[in-house]
Amino acid sequence: MLEKVLIANRGEIALRILRACREMGIATVAVHSEADNDSLHVKLADESVCIGPAASAQSYLNVPAIIAAAEVTGADAIHPGYGFLAENASFADQVEQSGFTFIGPRADTIRLMGDKVSAKHAMIAAGVPCVPGSDGALPDDSAEIMRIADEVGFPVIIKASGGGGGRGMRVVEKKEDLIRSVEMTKTEAGAAFGNPMVYMERYLQKPRHVEIQVLADEHGNAIYLGERDCSMQRRHQKVIEEAPAPGITEAEREQIGQACVDACKRIGYRGAGTFEFLYENGEFFFIEMNTRVQVEHPVTELISGVDIVQEQIRVAGGLPLQYTQADIRLEGHAFECRINAEDPYNFIPSPGLITSCHLPGGLGVRVDSHIYQGYRIPPNYDSLIGKICVHGKTREQAMAKMRVALAELAVTGIKTNTALHRDLFTDPGFSQGGVSIHYLEKWLEARKAAQAE
Repeated sequence: MLEKVLIANRGEIALRILRACREMGIATVAVHSEADNDSLHVKLADESVCIGPAASAQSYLNVPAIIAAAEVTGADAIHPGYGFLAENASFADQVEQSGFTFIGPRADTIRLMGDKVSAKHAMIAAGVPCVPGSDGALPDDSAEIMRIADEVGFPVIIKASGGGGGRGMRVVEKKEDLIRSVEMTKTEAGAAFGNPMVYMERYLQKPRHVEIQVLADEHGNAIYLGERDCSMQRRHQKVIEEAPAPGITEAEREQIGQACVDACKRIGYRGAGTFEFLYENGEFFFIEMNTRVQVEHPVTELISGVDIVQEQIRVAGGLPLQYTQADIRLEGHAFECRINAEDPYNFIPSPGLITSCHLPGGLGVRVDSHIYQGYRIPPNYDSLIGKICVHGKTREQAMAKMRVALAELAVTGIKTNTALHRDLFTDPGFSQGGVSIHYLEKWLEARKAAQAE
């Protein structure tokens, strides 16, 4: 078992990791920027080290400073959380080469799955269904690009091989726009990700975003923990997640889950991971794998009873999974609302001092948040300030619990997107379940148009 873990992150995920470590009797080290001196995980950690100024490049992305902090505090492992360096293969390499355990997959696995072209090849080889598209990166020959598009079928989407987080993609509906769109995406990809390679896929019309949570160890064991529906998103950024996904049958779940488990074994995966799919008309199409813990992992924990973060830590320490697939029983329904410090409808960030704060509670309510009254939200980072999660016996009961939880949530001094969540949880379309990834964008457009009348 690991004895001391350095948490190379901030905010609610840093606090989540800290609590998991404490339950396991593992000491914690919080690294933080100057802007996060008063963050809750810094106050609660056994030790803390300031690693730089507010700018992420000089603190949370400062690899030498993070490794130096691990050395001076005697940590034996580093947990990257999500975002920042979590899927940086070079960081994973440097952590291991410096004599520490990286709580995540091996660097070569991160590299394999971080490049969308190589990831797609690996999934095809493993028998995981993929969206029809180009066989690897698009060539420079315009005629060949056009031939591939005709074979795939319009509309198509051009994606950066090294992209992520909803960036580096462009939908092309007409032939005459194809070549120009490919060139523009290449240029943007080179500037944003240092990799100009792009590939092409069929653009599905009304897909849902459904993902499979997996856990795997170094002893050849792998399991899946069911699926999550993350279709309520804006500009490819998730807003609400739920588990299980509405309308997915047990047969569908077992088939795609087993395919993901087989893929984990084939690529030698270690730790927690998520296979992301587009789902349409009963078919799953692989889009990418996240080689880290997800923001939305709590909804899976609530329906499965498995502590995903603790399993990450155990596996990184060389221990086998505590569960077999036969042990996994999914019970009830769970939702997660991402609470951001931003205007609920124009989404402008709202950093500043929290003058009062009341977080909801009650049976089946879980709040993952690092905020408190008197805490000042810095303007330097992502606007996520917490996650309100609920669990009920049925989807309808879980929705009712979330309405109550959102009604209780009260944060003043800053703006939050709570009002948006309250509106969505009374929306008839969302209440029915199974909305597409385009639903929220259209909902927001309709709301804006109605207000303009």
